[in-house]
Order: sequence, then C-alpha cells, then structure tokens
Amino acid sequence: MNRRTRLEQRMSDAVRNLAVGEVVSYADVAARAGRPGASRAAGRLLAKSDSSLPWWRVVYSDGRLPQHNPELHQQRLEQEGVVLKNGRVVSAPLGRFET
Repeated sequence: MNRRTRLEQRMSDAVRNLAVGEVVSYADVAARAGRPGASRAAGRLLAKSDSSLPWWRVVYSDGRLPQHNPELHQQRLEQEGVVLKNGRVVSAPLGRFET
C-alpha cells in the first residue's frame, strides 16, 4: 500500500499491535483507531493490505471468518490457540472472544 490516510495508519497500527491469540472485530479495530463505526473502512484496509499486518486476528463481530480464504484464516488462528466451530471463533486467549 502506498500512501495511507491518517485513519488507515491508525487502523494499521491497531492491527499490528494485536498480540498472538488476540482476536478482535473490524469494529474493534475502528474503535481502537479512534473511529467507532468505521468497521467497513477497517475491512477495506485489511483487504488491500500486504501480509505485514496480522489480518487473521480480525473477524466479524459475531466471530465469523470473512469469506476470503477462510481455510488459511482458520489455520492461522488455531496455531495461536483460538478455538473455532463451523467457521466461527468461539474462544480466544485474548480479545473480544477471550474465555
């Protein structure tokens, strides 16, 4: 990604700062970036970002995985101790789904 807006930079930082096993929603990323309600912008950012961001730590607010490459998404989450059932996060070591 070439030039990022200030919001995109803050969202990138929010995703980059997620810990191993920390799973959040797109809305959580937007809120951490200071723009609650900008979850679609977070989704667009991750869709066009390079692999330097841990994109697999971000899911829909109900725990569902995005449609793009769900097998890889699930594999990476499981490697970090996240439990999924039927393509949905049910528990995670940290974050929104922490148990």
